[in-house]
Amino acid sequence: MTLALLAEELGVHVSTVSRALSEDPVGVGGETVEKIRDLARRRGYRRNVAAQSLRTGRTRMIGVMVPRLTDVVMATIYEGIDLAAIDAGYNTVVVNTQDRPELQRSRLDLMLSRGVDGIIVADSRSDSNLISHLEQCGVPYVLVARRMPRQLSVTTDDLLGGRLAAEHLLAMGHHTVGVVAGDPHASTGAERTLGFRRTYEAAGHPVPDEYVVPSGFDVASGRSAGEQLLTLPRRPTAIFAASDLVAVGVLGAMRDLELAAPKDVAVVGFNDVDLAAQLPVPLTTIHSPLAEMGSKAMRLLLGLMEGKRVRSKVLRPTLQVRESTAGSPRRQRRHGA
Repeated sequence: MTLALLAEELGVHVSTVSRALSEDPVGVGGETVEKIRDLARRRGYRRNVAAQSLRTGRTRMIGVMVPRLTDVVMATIYEGIDLAAIDAGYNTVVVNTQDRPELQRSRLDLMLSRGVDGIIVADSRSDSNLISHLEQCGVPYVLVARRMPRQLSVTTDDLLGGRLAAEHLLAMGHHTVGVVAGDPHASTGAERTLGFRRTYEAAGHPVPDEYVVPSGFDVASGRSAGEQLLTLPRRPTAIFAASDLVAVGVLGAMRDLELAAPKDVAVVGFNDVDLAAQLPVPLTTIHSPLAEMGSKAMRLLLGLMEGKRVRSKVLRPTLQVRESTAGSPRRQRRHGA
């Protein structure tokens, strides 16, 4: 089925059919548009996207760079991006960089070779030259989840999230605390940790460096870092983990050491993924609006591509209290005040 055959069947000019089937049917009445689109659906008409991209110079394809799409946080953000893209008439293509700077350039080049109209970056790092390469390429881009100085982004207020976690543990009487800090080259790990430590320092209980352990954002990293904290001579009475998956790893390390939350060690995560509420001991965590973050990043990128004045957006996190901290609000504990 072609445009010409649709036009012949309806008795209209082929240009009318073409405009009616476009995203912006300028100059065609609403009734005519509906009639043409209804016939196109019944006849199984499909637009030739390749030919259209040659005419317009646009592929209506958005590239998305993530560390790992298997990470539920990244998957949820991507879902928000993809749904917003579909609503705007775009498709998305996603690449995994494994959070490795040496892979970012090749994955970016792959997307550029496919002619993407814009890129959403969820894996920005302070030890990578990805952003400078993007600027040289001239392709519109927006950061999501992680931020960089002077770059357009949509993020959660990670400093505030760290502060909320600290205020909760302080209110529960925890003064000797540990932090599984995530990746220091990612703004998420760095700022959540900074917000937490600043709050403890202001309260008169600074967190010593040996109680702050860098990690990845996965379960295995959380378990390894958790073991390190839990075997300190003066064991922390609470641990703040930079992500929920890291917190799951900490809980695994506690199980191996025959420790329980919150009786022996309270645990706080970050992001509030669906798993957090379903654990044997439901996890206290900082809720981050992940899907909203993705959809807002997509809309921000569309605005940028359309030449609009756009600004970065910072979404507000909230504290979600569950049993991993709320079950034992004691002021004095055996391994620390």
